[in-house]
Amino acid sequence: MFAEIITVGDELLTGNTVDSNSAFIAQKLTERGFWVRRITTVGDDIEEIKSAVKEALSREPEVLIIAGGLGPTHDDVTMAAVAQALNVGLELREEVIEKIRVFYRGLYEEGVVDDPNLNEARIKMAYLPKGAEVLDNSVGAAPGAYFKYNSTEVFVLPGMPREMRTMLENEVLPRLGKRKFIQEKLLAEITDESKLAPLLNEVLGRFNVKIHSSPKGFGKYIGIIIFGESEEEIKRAKKFMEKRGLRFENV
Repeated sequence: MFAEIITVGDELLTGNTVDSNSAFIAQKLTERGFWVRRITTVGDDIEEIKSAVKEALSREPEVLIIAGGLGPTHDDVTMAAVAQALNVGLELREEVIEKIRVFYRGLYEEGVVDDPNLNEARIKMAYLPKGAEVLDNSVGAAPGAYFKYNSTEVFVLPGMPREMRTMLENEVLPRLGKRKFIQEKLLAEITDESKLAPLLNEVLGRFNVKIHSSPKGFGKYIGIIIFGESEEEIKRAKKFMEKRGLRFENV
């Protein structure tokens, strides 16, 4: 199963903010058995986001997760871009307006904001692509959206890491089923990655696993991560390499 990730934000492209969202999403998807085939980052530009979404959907991943650009400001245009990519309109969701009203009332009572009332910018967050299912944001104002496009499950999430992570855990992962992907991290006692390459190619041809290698520098260990759908298959692959003379240390 394949997945793609799109993160949105000018701050990611300028280097002012490190894109921790894509790493977290990729890790969680990998644990669920998805190969993350591509991660794309675009700025807060409606045409760029629209283009990235359309391109991703054309590759027909099983899952597409889009994070960022759902807030109340002028540059939060992700929902509009997604709607355009799908050739549908935006629709105002009354149930979302009420949740936003309650959210800002709570902030007002806590003394965080000085105005509890809805305004145009806050109402803007209640517009979702027509036909999309609302994803609840229990720690922020902007909701997410879920829809199915042909064979692709699409999730649109806020970019604030705390909100995104909470929604990924509570709203996204439960929809992706219980399938578990296993990974084992090892240190191979070999100093030259070019000497390791033929053995890894042989393992990939014999076993249903995926392997990532990360050299630690010449004269040191080489880090290896073996991914698989079962512990048994990983053990078989590891044992095969050991029989070929490779020694490991667990990380």
